[in-house]
Amino acid sequence: MHGTTLITNALIERTGSVTALLTTAGFRDVLEMAREHRYELYDLMLEPPRPLVPRYLRFDVPERVLADGTVDLPLDRMHVQMLAHELVEHGVEAVAICFLHSFANPDHEQEAAAILKEAAPGLQVCISSDVAPEIREYERASTTVANVYVRELAARYLADFRDRTAAAGVGPAPQIMLSHGGLATVDTAARYPVRMLESGPAGGALAAAAFGAAAGWQDLLAFDMGGTTAKLCVVQEGVPLVTHAFEVDRRYRLRAGSGLPVKVPVIDMIEIGVGGGSLARTNALGLLAVGPESAGSAPGPACYGHGGERPTVTDADLLLGYLDPNYFLGGDMPLHPRAAATAVRRHVGEPLGLSIVDAAWGIHTLVNEDMANAARVHTCERGQDPAQLPLVAFGGAGPVHAAGG
Repeated sequence: MHGTTLITNALIERTGSVTALLTTAGFRDVLEMAREHRYELYDLMLEPPRPLVPRYLRFDVPERVLADGTVDLPLDRMHVQMLAHELVEHGVEAVAICFLHSFANPDHEQEAAAILKEAAPGLQVCISSDVAPEIREYERASTTVANVYVRELAARYLADFRDRTAAAGVGPAPQIMLSHGGLATVDTAARYPVRMLESGPAGGALAAAAFGAAAGWQDLLAFDMGGTTAKLCVVQEGVPLVTHAFEVDRRYRLRAGSGLPVKVPVIDMIEIGVGGGSLARTNALGLLAVGPESAGSAPGPACYGHGGERPTVTDADLLLGYLDPNYFLGGDMPLHPRAAATAVRRHVGEPLGLSIVDAAWGIHTLVNEDMANAARVHTCERGQDPAQLPLVAFGGAGPVHAAGG
């Protein structure tokens, strides 16, 4: 079994395919209009979720299906064929199709997809009636766009994973962890990568529940912190909570409605855009800020010695003594405290007038408080007292920060 945070990271960092959206004529702005709801009523500088598809790549298609599934206006096949050639000329790599009421009658979406595939075989094409055949246009369109946006990336990753496990002599075909804790074949996961959105953390949450049950804890809080994000999950009576409404890449970390909605079953987690690789900086107000931008694995934190020059949470942890520079990855990868100190001093210490240690401590404690605040909100919204829940930590940076939260 294999879990990964590849999909989450790609959506947060916007590293997926160049994607277009085909909608029923008059509905191209559904991604921008969203629910027409201000998730923070009194914030005059409100930042709405940023769509994965810019407006110039969203196209109206003459067609109309009514709510009962009857066809009011047949699909304009010639229009779709002309669009296919235009999309290829402009470098589009993936196309999401979301027509009105296609959950009741998917014929027009299927026709449009067939036309696109025939006219432009190199395009990745997803239809909403296949990915999320449920009522509500915005959520269905957002889920379909997210799926096709990361599909090429997921297909390459999973194919490489399958080839490497076979070359290593692993007998059984690998299975991929899905967001709700179930399993799928590599082919199914590659077709519906959006279902892997919380793949890595879902496996960790199930493991946390198993270890908690073995220790006599039926109710607990599972905490995951990787390189880009941190996540928290409530486990009740030995089972992680599951939801069918999830948001990724929230603009405001704790505000529902500030992220991109995805309609897939998922273990109920709150996500925070901070991890071991999150970059520290001073913001426009001259205050310390961490994340959501990440150094990733290349070049990675400055202390990795791979060319990274900007300070990360891992650099701060190293300078504070939470990481052993001679025993990272069991001693296979030495860390470079001097490079970490230079990055922290240059980008945080000098702008704020702090010593290197104080700057590193500021990074570390800011991240801890962000996660502790998220834990309080997440548990209280589900009727739990966070002070009464044991914390089970996992992930690359989870155990480093769990005690500090």
